[in-house]
Amino acid sequence: MNLNITGHHIEVTPAIREYVKGKLDRVLRHFDQVTSSHVILSVDKLQQKAEVTLHVKGKDIFADAIDADLYAAIDLVADKLDRQVVKHKEKVSDHTHDKRAQPE
Repeated sequence: MNLNITGHHIEVTPAIREYVKGKLDRVLRHFDQVTSSHVILSVDKLQQKAEVTLHVKGKDIFADAIDADLYAAIDLVADKLDRQVVKHKEKVSDHTHDKRAQPE
């Protein structure tokens, strides 16, 4: 998987990079067909924002979160992505099972 982390008005330190990689690894345990991901971390006055776009086969999954703490924003966006990825995985697996169950 290709991981791209960008910071707007913030320096992406090795600690932040490892934290983001750890959170995205949790998401990837549920769904291993992610080809690439793009993370944008930004600061606007007192708000910290984290945006993540996951590129999977046939779809792009996007989530963002805003919090006063950057690590909390990363946690929130990882939770949102986790829910979206599980939902997408269920849709894909249900769709293939429905085709197999139909008599020909």
